[in-house]
Amino acid sequence: MLAAIGLHATTPALSATDAWVRATPGADVAAAYLTLRNAGAQPITIVGVRSPLAQMAMIHETKLVGTQSTMRPREQLRLAPGETVRFAPGGLHVMLHRLAHPLKPGDEVPLVLLLEDGGTLEVTARVHPLGQD
Repeated sequence: MLAAIGLHATTPALSATDAWVRATPGADVAAAYLTLRNAGAQPITIVGVRSPLAQMAMIHETKLVGTQSTMRPREQLRLAPGETVRFAPGGLHVMLHRLAHPLKPGDEVPLVLLLEDGGTLEVTARVHPLGQD
């Protein structure tokens, strides 16, 4: 379980735990998962994400529509006071595109969540082997 550190004084209520990425042998894309918690009294809105290991990163959501699985970007993610949101396979995730190198089990992937108020939250996700979710 990995914890995150808030870097902006106005958002100490937001925390992240259980951050991980699935290994991507030979691929230049990966999905990251984590659990976010807003322990504060005000809503917190995430407006983006970045990683120094990826040229592009964004929050995506996978939904099952009938028998079709669809994935689409989420412009924002709002956490109400006291809310916990779990990013997991088949649901919310962070898509990392054009990785600097393929990810191997044990690697660490830095993520920076961008908040509506201008703050950020740094998260370190550990790479898990394929099949270890």
